[in-house]
Amino acid sequence: MTPLPPGSTIGILGGGQLGRMLATAAAQLGYHTHVLAPDQESVAAQSASTMTRADYHNRIVLADFADACDVVTYEFENIAVQPVEWLAERVPVHPSPRALKVAQERIGEKRFVESVGGRPAPWAAVDSLDSLLRGLEAVGTPAVLKTARFGYDGKGQVKIDTVEAAQAAWDAIGGPAVLEAFIPFDHEFSILIARGHDGHTVRYDPPLNLHRDAILRHSTVPAPAAVLAQSEEAAALAGRIAAELDYVGVLACEFFVGADGPVFNEMAPRVHNSGHWTIEGAECSQFENHIRAICGLPLGATTLTGREATMENLIGNDADRWAGFLAEPGAHLHLYGKGTARPGRKMGHVTRIVRA
Repeated sequence: MTPLPPGSTIGILGGGQLGRMLATAAAQLGYHTHVLAPDQESVAAQSASTMTRADYHNRIVLADFADACDVVTYEFENIAVQPVEWLAERVPVHPSPRALKVAQERIGEKRFVESVGGRPAPWAAVDSLDSLLRGLEAVGTPAVLKTARFGYDGKGQVKIDTVEAAQAAWDAIGGPAVLEAFIPFDHEFSILIARGHDGHTVRYDPPLNLHRDAILRHSTVPAPAAVLAQSEEAAALAGRIAAELDYVGVLACEFFVGADGPVFNEMAPRVHNSGHWTIEGAECSQFENHIRAICGLPLGATTLTGREATMENLIGNDADRWAGFLAEPGAHLHLYGKGTARPGRKMGHVTRIVRA
């Protein structure tokens, strides 16, 4: 494609912190950004050139948004595919609506990943209590029951430790779901790649990810040897996923270190929390590379800028320690401009770089 020149407008669907950081990266390269989101409190709007507050299904608003933008992207996958498909008929949208659809439908995602040679945990589609019980016979316990669509940061899922807990789990989910075998693991990691219109792909060092209460708390690079031993196979799968989807932009794929190789967990067709360390920790951040990719620009280097980088999410009242972070050598504080801190709410992050 012909590269979009600086001064062009990038549309961003979604008003959260990922949109905020995308808008900041776009501004650095001379682009304008137009955020469309229904949120009353949009932290992305604080960094964007223009904000439209409206429902994603409002066709009049979508038409005006398409006319105002030279390319459109999205900052999260919990958005209906239909408005994105409608926009894609009028303005380039990257990543594609197909990538969005695959990522937000867990059963389809697993089938797709298996079709390109990936290995998710043993799973079964569930649409009733009877099918859940049959699934438990097949995959065993413990297991995790997840909603078939959407869900993030542990939302929309229930762990099942015994067959006797099936009824309560089904009552909690209450609709189409996927049952996954619970994988015992010591390490969880992600592969982050950026892919351009020409198929050229770059990837970042795979971070080791530590979760607490199903929310990412820390990401660290370089990862330990157990992760690095499986990262090449995982990265090859991420590359096949991107190629099959004709993907443009940053793609994140999460994995468990398994006894027989990497176990695919899920994909995110967007910039990712486990890549926030790249802002200071890589030559070109995931946010800048996403902008470069969707605008047809050369992709930037992903080389580490130091010996080690660790990203810590600031959840709830963690952000109250901002003064201490600012006084800490090698620490880089990012606050997202959100209002009220709540348990489980991501208020910011701090990245620590070890240079020597």
